[in-house]
Amino acid sequence: MTDNLDLLTSHKHSKVRGMLHSFLESQTSGGLVLLICTVIALVVANVPALQHLQELWHVEAGISIGNFKIEMSVMHWINDALMAVFLFVVGLEIKREMLVGELSSVKKATLPIFAALGGMLVPAAIYAIFNHGTPTSNGWGIPMATDIAFAVGVISILGKRCPSALKIFLLALAIVDDLGAIIVLALFYPSHELNFVFMGLALVVFLILILFNKMKVNSPYVYMMFGLVLWYFVFRSGIHATIAGVLLAITIPSKTTINEVRFFVKVKHLLEKFKENGNSEVEVLANPKQMEVIHDINEEVDAINPLMHRFESALHPISHFLIIPLFALANAGVTLDGSILQMSPMPAVVPGIFFGLLLGKPIGITLFSYISVKTKLAELPGGVPWKQIFAIGMVAGIGFTMSIFVDNLAFSDPVYLNMGKAAILVTSFVSAICGMLAVLLTTKKVPSTAQKKIKK
Repeated sequence: MTDNLDLLTSHKHSKVRGMLHSFLESQTSGGLVLLICTVIALVVANVPALQHLQELWHVEAGISIGNFKIEMSVMHWINDALMAVFLFVVGLEIKREMLVGELSSVKKATLPIFAALGGMLVPAAIYAIFNHGTPTSNGWGIPMATDIAFAVGVISILGKRCPSALKIFLLALAIVDDLGAIIVLALFYPSHELNFVFMGLALVVFLILILFNKMKVNSPYVYMMFGLVLWYFVFRSGIHATIAGVLLAITIPSKTTINEVRFFVKVKHLLEKFKENGNSEVEVLANPKQMEVIHDINEEVDAINPLMHRFESALHPISHFLIIPLFALANAGVTLDGSILQMSPMPAVVPGIFFGLLLGKPIGITLFSYISVKTKLAELPGGVPWKQIFAIGMVAGIGFTMSIFVDNLAFSDPVYLNMGKAAILVTSFVSAICGMLAVLLTTKKVPSTAQKKIKK
């Protein structure tokens, strides 16, 4: 039995590493798709013959059932409904990291938390300094966010040149950064006037979902149905509707419904039974007895796989290869005609975002990390010097999805709205280039296998 438990523990650690690897791989691919869609949106916005395509995002679409009716533009359906699914996945990712990942212990979590805190406060302060007393002062939340997909995509280009400890540090602080952005979004950027009746109804549904979790209700359809009701109540409450996705993620069960040892013993028995009923030959179809065993194994696998993992596995590709690309197509279309540079004086929103992301992120991340290490609250990852922390802080200056999201909520004036988006896009590009160069300059080239053999 001890050997079985050791094997299970080893398998569990291997599974966590595999999930992290898959997460990084999907973020890399998602970042590439996001970049392509951003370029398409910019082309459509800047080529006169294609500009009429932007009208698609303003077409009204709705749902009507009896007296119930909800109608919004296509862009609002993307930003308010589909992005709620995106934040649901983000919420699940944060929850997973807090349970079994890089935020699962005080020792692991302290440095990324301090780094993310500095990476939010310093950029917001820089923006506030530039925009104090101006019509764009409400946009202080724009440079606070890091885009995980783009940031991971950039460091993946560097391959082995970027140490794995540095990649994990970036991933952890970006996840904490997402959590901070969600809190800022909920508290400071309501979509319209608050309605406390619907806020109360949303709270009731949220508590019911928590009760389901405590009662070990494990049906995805129950959580999906109540999740839709929660989204509607949050949407009507005045709090941005996407917050419903995060609230729903909190309630999703993270524990298995069966014991690990029981799973191991039962599946081992079923595999032996499967082998007994076979003839050791390759066949197109399993025989009826083997099919029965396969069905039983599937039931055991479903029981050992927490609902949280099932939701995340199913929705992660949809989120990163459909929802975020659609968001980019709908929101990244900014006219880049040089008019911003010709304005005198230049609107404060531009330098606020530019210096907030490009300088505020690396300075804030490095400064707060330094404070946490010197006060012995945290420690640096093994073999990672301070110059690499600053370099990865520059990569964290890539703000896209959440930055544009906050920009949409911060400004009602279309001029400032578009200026903000243009500044985000330009700064993210500059941060990506500077961040890659900084990592290359602060890390050593890893010799290839062939070079190692020659040295030997």
